[in-house]
Amino acid sequence: VETELKNNNVEFTQIGKPKEGATVTIKNGNDSFDFDVIETRDTWFKTSYLLDKKQSGEQKAAERFKNFKNQPLKYTFPAHFDGKKITKDTGAKKPKAAIIREKGSNSEREMANAMYLAGFDVKDVHMTDLISGRETLEDIQFIGAVGGFSNSDVLGSAKGWAGAFLYNEKAKMALENFFKRDDTLSVGICNGCQLFIELGLINPNHEQKPRMLHNDSRKHESNFTSVKVQENSSVMLSTLAGSTLGVWISHGEGKFDLPYSEYRYDVVAKYAYNGYPANPNGSHFDIAMMASNDGRHLVMMPHIERSMFQWNWAYYPEGRNDEVSPWHEAFVNARLWLEKR
Repeated sequence: VETELKNNNVEFTQIGKPKEGATVTIKNGNDSFDFDVIETRDTWFKTSYLLDKKQSGEQKAAERFKNFKNQPLKYTFPAHFDGKKITKDTGAKKPKAAIIREKGSNSEREMANAMYLAGFDVKDVHMTDLISGRETLEDIQFIGAVGGFSNSDVLGSAKGWAGAFLYNEKAKMALENFFKRDDTLSVGICNGCQLFIELGLINPNHEQKPRMLHNDSRKHESNFTSVKVQENSSVMLSTLAGSTLGVWISHGEGKFDLPYSEYRYDVVAKYAYNGYPANPNGSHFDIAMMASNDGRHLVMMPHIERSMFQWNWAYYPEGRNDEVSPWHEAFVNARLWLEKR
């Protein structure tokens, strides 16, 4: 580094150098001070803990404070994953996918890109298109309801978005007809998950419906965590069973409140560690992702579409040089399934 700076005539002053061990030594003239890194980090974090205690309460603040240095991100990648982007034959017809969004939505570009990279012909569909009848979804095989804060979460997350489907005949009919077909797939991520749960689309035969509640911490949570993919029937994620993968979360009402035992649901993934903040919302059974009984419809609070590339992850295994992360496979699986229909 010094050579590079000198060669480019960049002035610099050396203020320190690496040393072995978990201590930092600071010198000023004849004075020398040694600081234990772990103790110093605790002191630094304590201010955040005191502020957090006023917002989330003593229990959650203490859980986070005790946790931050004791929860390593450990991954298990699928044995078959080689890090390569799975391309589609350029001459073959692409299945049609649609992004469904509402005012206040976000991450639609990330979702569209994840679909496009997997070989889909992607269409942008706003709720006004469905309400007006300009879009019927008749030629669409895969929909992705995106994240965000539709209608500013007035009356609760996705309540207004769900109402736009329930109380507008053309939008309602388009969605109902889409879900009646047997050649369709869907994924709802974050706000899209809240939408599908609110509409009762994942377990339509259950008398009591799941709910999405405010996080137990009583605040918006945004962090990089990890999930364990369970044995599951999901079209998109069944091939990743047994994996533990990193993923972003960002939500205020992400708690799966489930009225039945865990075994009544097709649980696709759980947060990799029990308790807060690995489970950022307090979801029952640490559930992060669920699917419909036939595996065609998937909901999740984590943002896999924001975690598609190595450089998206807050921490990625050392020594890998992957073109895409394992989450790419989820969207490829969707395309392969549809091509067989």
